[in-house]
Amino acid sequence: MTAQKNGGRDKLLMYAETFAPIDKRQMTFEDGLRPQLINLYRCNTILIENVTLKNSPFWVIHPLFCESLTVRGVKVSSHGPNSDGCDPESSKNVLIENCIFDTGDDCIAIKSGRNADGRKWNVPSENIIVRNCEMKDGHGGVVVGSEISGGYKNLFVENCKMDSPNLERVIRIKTNNCRGGVIENIYVRNVEVGECREAVLKINLQYENREKCDRNFPPVVRHVYLDNVTSEKSKYGVLITGYDDRVNIEDIHVTNSRFNNVEKKGNLITGAKDVVLNEVYINGNKVKK
Repeated sequence: MTAQKNGGRDKLLMYAETFAPIDKRQMTFEDGLRPQLINLYRCNTILIENVTLKNSPFWVIHPLFCESLTVRGVKVSSHGPNSDGCDPESSKNVLIENCIFDTGDDCIAIKSGRNADGRKWNVPSENIIVRNCEMKDGHGGVVVGSEISGGYKNLFVENCKMDSPNLERVIRIKTNNCRGGVIENIYVRNVEVGECREAVLKINLQYENREKCDRNFPPVVRHVYLDNVTSEKSKYGVLITGYDDRVNIEDIHVTNSRFNNVEKKGNLITGAKDVVLNEVYINGNKVKK
């Protein structure tokens, strides 16, 4: 990508890390930054319905500081770099339903600002419902992060279908100690997965661990609930990566779920506490509590 090759991405991120004034953050054509297809800024009461969106240069739908948004019956097909399908950022009261996502990055990625800029504004995303959607290709089906410094609460995902050898995860939470913030109250039920490449549930507090940033802001993830989630192929069922020196992931519940054809024969969980697996079957075998 041009932005990485020419240093434009590093330049943009360093502006934020050094607290450069907004009017001094000047980018050039040679920096290679790419525009979003739809960007909504400080809007209220929005409906995006029954449209097909293809081949975005960057994120496809990006509501920023918005409230009361409905995305309904939308088809997204975009396989370029960073072509997330729908990324509500520091937004609340969002409904995404009856949509189809086929993307080169996360299908849905909830955000609330990155690092120092996100902590400065400190506006969480909250109250987002995803239902009756279909996810094909993508780095993650429904994702929180990684730009999540303002935190997030209250996600409800239900009655979705996900299936592709190029879908890497189903439910994904990704962040790191550059970000900070609290991610809590994630509720997922009735999700049917054909196959995904890595894990049905992935929580990762060490995402982009080589990022150049102030690393004094460890995030917290808590109160995550999955119920009646089935998968027919994956590398792991549950994959959780926390920290070695502290436990910032807690109260994770997976119930009434079956994960078949799991290559690694189970789950890999580190740096978490109060992880409860109840009536969970891996390759036909009941997981011990």
